[in-house]
Amino acid sequence: MPTISDFYGIYIQMYFDDKHRPHFHAIYAENQALIDIATGKIVSGSLPPRAYRLVRQWWKIHQTELKANWERARKREKLQRIPGLE
Repeated sequence: MPTISDFYGIYIQMYFDDKHRPHFHAIYAENQALIDIATGKIVSGSLPPRAYRLVRQWWKIHQTELKANWERARKREKLQRIPGLE
């Protein structure tokens, strides 16, 4: 699964899965969550509260890029990197 962003030990990955709504995966240490692009809510899995707050902050900034990458993934095109938090 391609990593499209990373920050503070959190890795954001995405690939097209027609079983779920548009989403991305956030991985932090041994924790992983599937996060809905439209709402920023965890659909499955879990993250520690601090990591989830950082992911939500990042998600709020990059919703447009996430939606564009989902469309690329749907078309089996190369995904674009998205900047992490500074």
